Amino acid sequence: MSAATAPPVRRPAGARVSARALGEGGIGRFLLRRLGLAVPTLLGVTAVVYATVALVPGDPVSVFLGPGAPAEARAALAERLGLDEPLPVRYLTWLGHAATGDLGVSVAGQRPVTELLAPALGQTLLLTGAAFVLVLVAGVLLGAAGATRPESPLGRLCGALSTLSISAPQYSVALLLIAVFAVKLRWFPAGGTHSAFGAGGPGDLLSHLVLPAVAAALVPLGLTARVFRAALASVLAGELADALRARGLGRLAVWRHCAHNASPALLTIAGLQLAYLLEGVVFVETLFAWPGLGRLLYDALAARDLPLVQGGVLVVAVAFVGINILVDTAHAWIDPRVRG
Repeated sequence: MSAATAPPVRRPAGARVSARALGEGGIGRFLLRRLGLAVPTLLGVTAVVYATVALVPGDPVSVFLGPGAPAEARAALAERLGLDEPLPVRYLTWLGHAATGDLGVSVAGQRPVTELLAPALGQTLLLTGAAFVLVLVAGVLLGAAGATRPESPLGRLCGALSTLSISAPQYSVALLLIAVFAVKLRWFPAGGTHSAFGAGGPGDLLSHLVLPAVAAALVPLGLTARVFRAALASVLAGELADALRARGLGRLAVWRHCAHNASPALLTIAGLQLAYLLEGVVFVETLFAWPGLGRLLYDALAARDLPLVQGGVLVVAVAFVGINILVDTAHAWIDPRVRG
């Protein structure tokens, strides 16, 4: 039988199962490598932050007792807080307690740090999630419109909006949002928040969430749009799009396949912007009086509340590293070439 008429060789079902298992094992090994790298990263971050906060000018004992407190009271409080020990010993002691979930007691609030961090972290996650939805929706729409018809008026407008979003001063835009939509038009409140299960209800919570979410999403939105536009435009102009058109696929089908090939770039930039939002909402929370983690850490740093600052930074660092691990794993699942 000639090669032209030979029947196609079919793989046995067991071979397909083995290949699938091999792919899943590759993801597992990739995830384990990322988790192994996360441990020294977190240790390094906590060590640097602990030393930096401890060396900031100011005395927590004086902040709590006042500058005129007796020497006996100052010594007793310093011993109770562990401030009489050398810095490396204090760090190792704190790290050992943190490994068991004990982040200490707030100096100013006289409450466990975890009790103060938990509600503030929930508010920060709410604000970050709302801003991230805006970043994804608006960023993908602007990037797709700019890549599909780059020379059209719509494409130029989308590019201009992306550039404006990145370059506009966030502080000035936030104040402008407050001045226009809160003070003049009175469409939204200027600051604060309410629980979805409180007296205000979900509608009241949403109205308080709009302005800070827009202010937080401003810069990440523009970056996401530009990266997705460049990735999608490159795929649309490449050989894949030409091959799909040659097979007779319609414009929508070609765009869908090309968008899938551009998704790793979108996933990477979206993950980075999510981490940026989580750790970069300090300014937004402070300006809009949003009771989140960023505002809590800002007030704690001003009060020299070292246990609260160190515990909050640890939570942010863990969240940042966790988001990056999830993004890397998702990228490896979409594109097996990055598994190594």
